[in-house]
Amino acid sequence: MSFLSRVAGAPITWGVCEVPGWGVELPPSVVLSEMASLGLSATELGPTGYLGASPSDVRSALAAHGMSLVGGFLPVVLHASPSPDLSAAEAAIATLAGGGSEVVVLAADLGGSSYDARSELTDAEWSNLVSNIAAVSAIAESHGLRTTLHPHVGTAIESAASVTRLLDSSDVPLCLDTGHLAIGGTDPLALAQKAPERIGHVHLKDVNLTIAKSVAEGTTPFIDGVRAGMFTPLGEGDLDIAGIVSTLESAGYQGWYVLEQDTALTATPTSGTGPLADAHRSVTFLKSLAAA
Repeated sequence: MSFLSRVAGAPITWGVCEVPGWGVELPPSVVLSEMASLGLSATELGPTGYLGASPSDVRSALAAHGMSLVGGFLPVVLHASPSPDLSAAEAAIATLAGGGSEVVVLAADLGGSSYDARSELTDAEWSNLVSNIAAVSAIAESHGLRTTLHPHVGTAIESAASVTRLLDSSDVPLCLDTGHLAIGGTDPLALAQKAPERIGHVHLKDVNLTIAKSVAEGTTPFIDGVRAGMFTPLGEGDLDIAGIVSTLESAGYQGWYVLEQDTALTATPTSGTGPLADAHRSVTFLKSLAAA
């Protein structure tokens, strides 16, 4: 079966983000209908509450567009304490499970309100991190979900060194976010080739590496990089998306490919433009890969 049946959408591609003040937020009815118009049959959740206040609301919103829920992004501060309060994380996981999700996309949050923070963990903080990843994973498993850890700009797992240390110190599967890995200094293709068995979920992004370099160096805030076009439609940036998909498929990867082009809207786009047009180009690119 073609990997196209395992391509899902994500609200961030339509500018919907958990960061305060990110930009204009399109209503779920628009986002889901545009996803469906592209032939996508599943999506990630987006910010908690975006698709509804309760699991039944989420299911109803998705069902109205013939869609299902793949998973959701869950930032949690994992390094600061050996025994943090994980009640909010468990509530979010319960919502994901109730909405029909399969996977928790966990990120090692640094506790700020943006993705511009940088931190190198101490050995004690690493110990906390690894232990708490296991604790969150156990909570997710109790709700019937699997957990992946998402290396992400502005989190405790961003740099190539931190990704390597995570692979060595924890057995948690990774969310291979091709864009965030590249910005942090990890070649996503090389990682997929080296450790395909550790990949549990995929966020497909393409990247303008010139803009990404400025973000990585701290001279451009992450949100400004996004607004400047750091993330491009698939096949139009500097990453080997075709090679990544081919490597994973050859290795027997059976998980989801989530179409993610982080976007921050300054105004509501006119019909057929903006995120929809970009997502259409990405879907067309993926169809060309499947055909080849």
